[in-house]
Amino acid sequence: MPTNYYLVLSAILFGLGVVAFVFKRNIITIFMSIELMLNAVNLAFVAFSQALGKLDGQVFVLFVIVVAAAEAAVGLGIVILIARNRQSLNVERVNLLKF
Repeated sequence: MPTNYYLVLSAILFGLGVVAFVFKRNIITIFMSIELMLNAVNLAFVAFSQALGKLDGQVFVLFVIVVAAAEAAVGLGIVILIARNRQSLNVERVNLLKF
């Protein structure tokens, strides 16, 4: 399968992630859109790695997966704490970090 197909799919997934990140107000949905964007980037890395015959892209994918797992672990802990204290997951109602 040509690399262009993978890159188009990656761009579509990244675009969907950006749209969901911008327009959704639920924290869980925002986390899911960030994960979708990271996986779109991973798909592009793997496609380029396969097309160029090098392993550099796959190493970057490993780092992105590690960062995504750390972000999910810390982020979900914060989300659970906010949900318990505020009884809401709407980002507009959470103003703990504002001055």
